[in-house]
Amino acid sequence: MTTSAGAAITYSEANNTLNSRLVYNDYFMESISHVVRERIPERVLHSKGTGAFGHFTVTHNISAICRAKLFSEDGKKTPIAVRFSLSTSEKDGSDTFRDTRGFAVKFYTEEGNFDLLSVSFPVFAVKDPILFQSFCRSQSRNPTTNLRDPNMFWDFVTLNPSTFLFFLYIFGDTGVINSYRHMPGYAVHTFQVENDKGETYFIKFHITPDSGIKTFTSEQARTIEEVDFDYNRRDLYNAIEAENFPVWTLSIQVLTLEDVNKIGSKAFDVTRILPIDEYPLMPIGKIELNRNPQNSFAQIEQMAMNPGNLVDGILGGPDTFFQARLIFYRDAQLYRLGANYNNIRVNCPFQTRPLVYNRDGRPPLGDNENDIPNYYPNSFNGPVPYSANKRQSLIKIKEENPYNFDQASDLYVSLSNEERNRLIETMLSSLRPAVSFIQQKAIKIFKTIHPDLGRRVEQGLLANRTNDDFV
Repeated sequence: MTTSAGAAITYSEANNTLNSRLVYNDYFMESISHVVRERIPERVLHSKGTGAFGHFTVTHNISAICRAKLFSEDGKKTPIAVRFSLSTSEKDGSDTFRDTRGFAVKFYTEEGNFDLLSVSFPVFAVKDPILFQSFCRSQSRNPTTNLRDPNMFWDFVTLNPSTFLFFLYIFGDTGVINSYRHMPGYAVHTFQVENDKGETYFIKFHITPDSGIKTFTSEQARTIEEVDFDYNRRDLYNAIEAENFPVWTLSIQVLTLEDVNKIGSKAFDVTRILPIDEYPLMPIGKIELNRNPQNSFAQIEQMAMNPGNLVDGILGGPDTFFQARLIFYRDAQLYRLGANYNNIRVNCPFQTRPLVYNRDGRPPLGDNENDIPNYYPNSFNGPVPYSANKRQSLIKIKEENPYNFDQASDLYVSLSNEERNRLIETMLSSLRPAVSFIQQKAIKIFKTIHPDLGRRVEQGLLANRTNDDFV
């Protein structure tokens, strides 16, 4: 054993401090000062997570649609890192918490890192980013009681009815996954891409588990929670250690510029689904995870995802919410990990060599760019930008206020009687503790989505009041 400065540590220093001068024991001083500093700021969302490493293999290249090299030829392999996470659960929460989940993939391409961030539902809750912080806080704890508060939750939801489609997924059978190995991912945004000819297309990414989508009922989730808060984390780790490597198919929905002109801004609305029967899935390749992290903190906790990490040929989404994510994801990583977070090994674009003018700041610094000039432009052979052919810009769209009751109704109609029963039961358990006027607002919105849904929720709440009065 040595100190971090390399000095050897004696047996007596490491095993006993009684009747000694503590400040002269370098092992004690270093250990105690480090342990109170070994935490970094917790993620506000997606704080509890796990992950693994593997590769992406192209099975159907899409070079005619997108010129990004990672999709350019059949059989091409790209190293990847994946982080799975719960969205609103705290870091020490249960893996079987009813929640949306994150499925974030970092592709280490020769053109730099491409981060594809997806969630376990095909829609998101809000469209306007000004609502995002309120959405997050309404799902968290009451500032007075420090308890999860159904009044906060349902107040926000009823004031923003377009969130109901998202929460039908939350309260339905999709709200608790069976394991990360059986979880899908949806990148909710529609990305603008272009091919070598400069032709523009729009694609929506889907990640589907080859082993099938599987979920738990509330009762099954509660049973597991009683014995294992880390069920999904343990399941993924053990499967990979046993060489039962999980595999997903990465597919896309494709739209032309003519399609977008026909659909309008609905093509980019994160609170709406792009119908698969109209825009069928086109497979691209396989995601396989085959290596567990050697150190969870270094490789998973410090993994920094950023939707702004794009590569040539993928321009991003033209919607306002995508633009907002470019801001707050980057800001979150700067806050948590510091200005040099891309120097952390798990975030390094190791398939290419970064040539930057960034200097100094909080470690890790690496070689701090050696003697390359630290300003641009310069006359001393510093890195220079490349001359690109004319590239398209993101199209401009006029976004309308969200409306998705039609799709919320379609989702409810598509459910079996058993699925509807479980959905109603789960929603009632959440809505019952809320105050009466919020319940009435929720019932009105449920009836707008579908009369049967509203009637059954209303009857469930009345039955509960009747039972309470009788008792």
